[in-house]
Amino acid sequence: MTGNGSKPRLQIHYETVVRPKLLQEFGYRNLHQVPRLLRIVVNAGLGEMAQSAKLLESVVDELAVITGQKPVVSRARKSIAGFNLRQGMPVGVSVTLRRVRMYEFLDRLLNVATPRMRDFRGFPTRSFDGRGNYTLGIKEQMVFPEIDYDKVVKIHGMDIVIVTTTDKDDEALALLREMGIPFRGETPVVVGGAELPGAA
Repeated sequence: MTGNGSKPRLQIHYETVVRPKLLQEFGYRNLHQVPRLLRIVVNAGLGEMAQSAKLLESVVDELAVITGQKPVVSRARKSIAGFNLRQGMPVGVSVTLRRVRMYEFLDRLLNVATPRMRDFRGFPTRSFDGRGNYTLGIKEQMVFPEIDYDKVVKIHGMDIVIVTTTDKDDEALALLREMGIPFRGETPVVVGGAELPGAA
């Protein structure tokens, strides 16, 4: 919940603006058929950082600060000599966000982190997976203001997967567009309402 105990503003925006609009646009029979956000998965691949306990710890700490939730370290299931990979070696760090934390993270991503990206012209619409889910990439963790630049051990990126309840990309695109995701070549939807979570 936000500071005053109310729903996150993006959730309110979905319930009051997006859901009725999509209901009309796609001709759904009831509100339960309208696509919604199910979860957001934030994943950072480790690559060469897997060799260093200090780097692994820094990635875990940074994802925890960015998402507000403790990350999970995924490990290699088997050894692959060609990739210098041993069974049990850490290969990635991920966080799965649902409900309140999902909406609050998306709000910060769209309204705080995205404007800090260099030469940002919108996310591509081609990054859907054919099943209604969308993946976007962040090149540097420093676009999130929660990260202290002076404490960064190594610059790394992350993938953010937005999972929806629809298996149709066109419906998912309409949902994400109305939620305020800035797609390339389009004017993004501006979400009004209360202050951002964590805003002064």
